[in-house]
Amino acid sequence: MKQRVFSGIQPTGKVTIGNYLGAIKNWVELQEHYENIFCVVNSHAITTKQDPQILKQHTYDMAALLLACGIDPAQSSLFIQSEIDAHPALAWILNCNIPMGEMERMTQFKDKAQKNPKNINVGLFDYPALMASDILLYQTDLVPVGEDQKQHLELARNVAQRFNRDFGECFKIPEPLITKLGARIMGLDDPTSKMSKSSKAQNHAIFLLDSPEEIEKKFKKATTDSQTSIVFDPERKGVYNLLCIYEIFSKKTRDEIEEEFRDQGYGLLKRRITEVVVETLEPIQREYTKIRSDEKYLLEVLNQGKEKAQSIADQTYKKAKTLVGLI
Repeated sequence: MKQRVFSGIQPTGKVTIGNYLGAIKNWVELQEHYENIFCVVNSHAITTKQDPQILKQHTYDMAALLLACGIDPAQSSLFIQSEIDAHPALAWILNCNIPMGEMERMTQFKDKAQKNPKNINVGLFDYPALMASDILLYQTDLVPVGEDQKQHLELARNVAQRFNRDFGECFKIPEPLITKLGARIMGLDDPTSKMSKSSKAQNHAIFLLDSPEEIEKKFKKATTDSQTSIVFDPERKGVYNLLCIYEIFSKKTRDEIEEEFRDQGYGLLKRRITEVVVETLEPIQREYTKIRSDEKYLLEVLNQGKEKAQSIADQTYKKAKTLVGLI
């Protein structure tokens, strides 16, 4: 039997090429090798203030974009988190088995609390418990995670191990699946910070639905340096970031790329990156428009994914509920 992979993405903000290269592209490639469950985690989104109608629209937008990028309903289950009530129900059971000290060590809460000082709510603090529930409900073998999510996965592993010890065998202990190439794409305006879909800076990120003109404009303004050689040097963060983006989109080796730009300037590098990114995103954008305009098809796919996921989730929740003595 294939190992099972679970992963989710929030429907807030526009999807960047960093999200695509660091997560979505990898999800698509995983489909050949694993049993996959992918989720639009809209319940996580409401830890920050959301307009209800916009959140609903963005949830469907995200599902359509995942399909357009290559998530195949014949190979993977794709569903919306809030459609399956076992997620918050299991999170409550897990809450009662997570020490406060362990939750207080979560660095992402501290980071988000600093960014949103007027909305430090219990849900934001408790986010990792719901994330653990997302993962453990599906008896997950592997979770594709970036470095910034490893701590949350470790919490899920810890609570699962304690639960199994204290109440009886219930959860698989998930392992991280960390992809190195493309896992950390940096901002075009600030190559010392990770490219983020929540950034408000105008030239920070390339979004998957950007027009060719917008993509060209942003790459032209991307941060480089005053040196002349174009080589993969991690110390030259701006150029290194651009070269990593070009490496993944062009599928060329680092030696081939350095030879291509030998004795060339940054202008050519930025033009070539623009060309290969536009070429890659054009069919995704075309497919997205097609899927998003066919709501019947989109809802059918999501309902199909929900049915597959719910059968697993309900079984796990029922077992956990019984083990802790709930009726």
